[in-house]
Amino acid sequence: MSKDRDRMVYKDGKEWVNKKLGADRATSRHRTQAEAESAARRNLGNQGGGELITKGRDGRIRSKDTIAPGNDPYPPQDKEH
Repeated sequence: MSKDRDRMVYKDGKEWVNKKLGADRATSRHRTQAEAESAARRNLGNQGGGELITKGRDGRIRSKDTIAPGNDPYPPQDKEH
């Protein structure tokens, strides 16, 4: 996966942030962690996949998840559907 598409969800003050790694500003801000993760998953799916890194309230990495491409017109042929 491409590192330039990876996203991170973390707490910033009272809000949860969905931010592309390396970006200066957040893509979106949300009231809950679940809303921020959902937005990040949609963004990654639309971008062609990537890694979603979620941090807990303490700032430590809580989970990492690889998101598959959203609309891949040429999916891998070696996997069964």
